Amino acid sequence: MSRLPFIVCGLVVILFLVYSSIFIVTPTQQAIVLRFGEITRVESKPGTYFKVPTRFIDTVQFVDSRILRLDIDNLRVQVNDGRRYVVDAFVAFRITDPFKFRKTDSGNLDLLEANLRTRLDAALRSVYGQRSFEDALSEERLQMMLEVRDQLRPQADVLGVEIVDVRILRTDLLAEVSTQTFERMKAERLAEAAQIRARGTQASIRIKAEADREATVTVAEAQRDADILRGEGDAERNKVFADAYERDPDFFQFYRSMKAYETGLGGNGTTMVLSPDSEFFKYFNDASGLLAASNAARNSAGASGTAGSSEKSGQTRSPASNQ
Repeated sequence: MSRLPFIVCGLVVILFLVYSSIFIVTPTQQAIVLRFGEITRVESKPGTYFKVPTRFIDTVQFVDSRILRLDIDNLRVQVNDGRRYVVDAFVAFRITDPFKFRKTDSGNLDLLEANLRTRLDAALRSVYGQRSFEDALSEERLQMMLEVRDQLRPQADVLGVEIVDVRILRTDLLAEVSTQTFERMKAERLAEAAQIRARGTQASIRIKAEADREATVTVAEAQRDADILRGEGDAERNKVFADAYERDPDFFQFYRSMKAYETGLGGNGTTMVLSPDSEFFKYFNDASGLLAASNAARNSAGASGTAGSSEKSGQTRSPASNQ
């Protein structure tokens, strides 16, 4: 009975030594085994591992192997024209080398995040400083995030960290810069609108001038053709009058006088003061004039009838003469 306490104490000591010599690595962890503060090995695969019992010789530090996120908010950056943006961004990273992580940051995650925040701040300022004002709000934004990521990767590798991705969440103008930008954009748009209106006015004047020129040419050509046709008609009319005059001057004179009476004495209320002995009233006062005109008309008709009869007689006699 006196040995039982010693046996129990021995079992407790053995269990303590066995328990303190075992450590388990989960799928989301990595383990750094330290002996008197110096790294002896790193276990990255999940499983059960052993070390020297108790925590006085070997200690184990667990490191998260999952993807972690570090946010940086309200960072003021300056583009190459001097204007400033307020930027929110984050970096996704993973600790891939616990040995370097322990050496550089003593395995302290807060210290690691502080180092990454400093490097992310510098990379964002560098990338934005090489861009124009418009690039930060355009499709260049994706390229800027890739450049920030590529700048961080070599620096993070020294810390035992892999940079998975960098994202820019927000890019806003400062209040004073926003007002200045709005005024500048307004002035640019007004200038562009004035330029467009000036080009439109110039095009309108040119089109109107071309249309007026074409209208003038068309009217001139039409007037020319009308004058030509009118001249040809007048020439034809004069030719007809000349032929009529040559055939029977008395009848032609009578016809012209009748047309003059029709024009001068029409029902338009015209008052004429003429001497009764004037040439105009020749066919009113002189019966011989009427008679001469009638005789001329009959002579003309008779000459035409005689010529027609002669032609018919000639056509009738020609068969007999041939006989």
